[in-house]
Amino acid sequence: MPDGRQGRGPSIWARPQRGARGPSPEYRLSDIADAAIGLAAAGGLAAVSMRAVATELGTTASTLYRYVTSRDELLDLMVDTAMADFTFTPDHTRDWLSQLVRLAGATRDLYVARPWLMDARPATSAPGPNTLVWFEHCLRAIRHACTTGSHGLPLIGIGDWNDGMNRVGVHGRGESVWLAWFLIVTIRRFADHVDGRGDAAMATGLRAHADSYAKAVDTDGWDGAWYRRAYFDDGTPLGSAQNDECKIDAIAQSWSVISGAGSEERRRQAMQSFEEHLVREDARLLMLLTPPFDHTTNDPGYIKGYLPGVRENGAQYTHAALWSVQATALLGDGDRAFELFQMINPLTHARTRDDVDVYRVEPYVVAADVYTAEGKLGRGGWTWYTGSASWFYRIGVETLLGFTKRGDALTVRPCVPRGWAGFTIEYRFGGSEYRITVEQVDAGDGEVTVDGRRLDSGEIPLVDDGATHEVHVRVRRAG
Repeated sequence: MPDGRQGRGPSIWARPQRGARGPSPEYRLSDIADAAIGLAAAGGLAAVSMRAVATELGTTASTLYRYVTSRDELLDLMVDTAMADFTFTPDHTRDWLSQLVRLAGATRDLYVARPWLMDARPATSAPGPNTLVWFEHCLRAIRHACTTGSHGLPLIGIGDWNDGMNRVGVHGRGESVWLAWFLIVTIRRFADHVDGRGDAAMATGLRAHADSYAKAVDTDGWDGAWYRRAYFDDGTPLGSAQNDECKIDAIAQSWSVISGAGSEERRRQAMQSFEEHLVREDARLLMLLTPPFDHTTNDPGYIKGYLPGVRENGAQYTHAALWSVQATALLGDGDRAFELFQMINPLTHARTRDDVDVYRVEPYVVAADVYTAEGKLGRGGWTWYTGSASWFYRIGVETLLGFTKRGDALTVRPCVPRGWAGFTIEYRFGGSEYRITVEQVDAGDGEVTVDGRRLDSGEIPLVDDGATHEVHVRVRRAG
């Protein structure tokens, strides 16, 4: 049999004249796809059959079955061939979200040009190499993740963000409160892009699913003073006051704020509980959970294999600790957010010889974890950890300084200590330089000017014109 999908272009075999008979000719799959697509363009999918395509090629249906074994396989071939004509050039000057919006629009244009595609792609269809475009990939990923357990929460499977909790739901019934928060914000943001495609029904369905998770967390995720972390397969809660170990977990609290889905009263109470139970002022660190796993009857997974107070098992896990900083800033407390940020800052763990003797790792890179283990309190763990380092950078620049780039525009909405008079940023965009001065004021409205011109939206347009631009941002000091 000839090779499979070989791409588009002229066939290496002469296409026989319609009605010609004789020895069976050889075809490329692109010949067959072109003939079928031509029929669909003229008469819709109803006009496409194995016999009709064979007639179009001037051969018999039995010959066609040597290449595609069914009409469904023929439809998949047509779709994949059409998708090969779909072109999208990434614009690396834009952020991923802006590119995703552009891609969704380009995908819509493809379907308008080939309306038969809408009927040729059942949800169970196996995608070809050209078929699974980004929008469809995102949608399928969301649908795959949107499971529901007995409490209405998503199933945790063999781990969510914390892959060390790989036995909480190993039998397929355990649920994750944190994953509910994560899916709520993911689904709601994606629904906005679905709206942009003009599919109101799909967007409504997505938002309804997000709302159902929010209701489930409110009903079965709240423990009285903080949010639970998960449920084991047998329905036992994890991250609850009734647990002997892992009574409280940081990311279930921080994401109630980051997701925007927790009630105002409960998310503030949750972050207060985080402060009371998970912040170690003496060692200047922010624990992931407490108490650590050691003798618990319910097996959470390999996280229990770490010594108590090491890595995810009750140490500071820096990636998650930075989410707590972000949540604190989102609640408007710039003073405390900066204090927590500085607790994580490795430089503050090496200011004296005594500090160095405790921390014992490089102070100029970010550590994945800082121990709380007996006899090792404050000792740094796995350093040069890029996941934590990138979040440290983002929280410092985007959350605290409020410097955020989306596509070809900037916004500056800081959450910094009240005692700061302001700060400056120098940012290069292509050949242009933007000199940004941020000033905190006690009275008056906020204002953004670029080269002396006031901007109504506060969004700073970026232009690569080789010039130097002066930006002044006035923000009202937090009350």
